Amino acid sequence: QVQLVESGGGLVQAGGSLTLSCAASGRTFSNYAMGWFRQAPGKEREFVATISRFGGRTRYADDVKGRFTISRDNAKGTVYLRMNNLKPADTAIYYCAASKWVESDSDRYDYWGQGTQVTVSS
Repeated sequence: QVQLVESGGGLVQAGGSLTLSCAASGRTFSNYAMGWFRQAPGKEREFVATISRFGGRTRYADDVKGRFTISRDNAKGTVYLRMNNLKPADTAIYYCAASKWVESDSDRYDYWGQGTQVTVSS
């Protein structure tokens, strides 16, 4: 089992920045690729970013590419999502998740956090 706890969400104005953190406990953190997903009200959960086990590979959704950066610190068991130039359309609950593979498909993720709310005002 892997337990994931997100933090760092909040209210920010459009154009602002936030950094989300996701702390993992349980099994060895570096055994897993990590991903961030988000779900806006009335919409399905969507892929945001993913990072390989040791950080050598990353992938992003097209609408966050160039604005968001995913990173990880295996010594701390934590994955981060730095979000710059935030837009109202980024408003959602953000979830981190753990997978054996670098994937954008949420079905391939085995463990999920409880989510953290990000609200971007215009």
